[in-house]
Amino acid sequence: MTLHVRPAGAADAPAIRAVHLAAFPTAQEADLVERLEADGDAVLSLVAEEARARKEILGHLMLSRMRVTGNFGLFRALGLGPIGVLPDRQRSGLGSALIVEALAMARAGGEELIFVLGEPAFYRRFGFSAEAAAPFESPYAGPYLMALPLTGRALPSAGRADYAPAFASLE
Repeated sequence: MTLHVRPAGAADAPAIRAVHLAAFPTAQEADLVERLEADGDAVLSLVAEEARARKEILGHLMLSRMRVTGNFGLFRALGLGPIGVLPDRQRSGLGSALIVEALAMARAGGEELIFVLGEPAFYRRFGFSAEAAAPFESPYAGPYLMALPLTGRALPSAGRADYAPAFASLE
């Protein structure tokens, strides 16, 4: 399978929703994607598809704007998620390909930090760590909240990390 990762377009919205509905037991993630878009908090929306004549969207990843402050001021920060992959394509490297591309695009766009709330064993391989997120107060604080610094900017000794308001619907 030859995989193609690209920015999502407006016409991809129904297929993106279908991916998240298939990948998760409830509509929460699909609804979250739509709300982040509607609220203007979506910064990057990527889709993965097979590079062939009939392009089927197999996975989706979203990065959204976060409000992150530290004792050094504001950080340009994003939240990674939701990320969804069709069930029959999970564990194929498709989600990893989406993450690698998203991190590269965020870095190129001048972002300083990316946060993720997820399984440490999976996200550590991309450089995320709970230690990098530890100085930031958050309703999600704990071992599953991880951060990845994208620049050489020093992390604060204290700060706050708030996801976009749409994430409150997941609590």
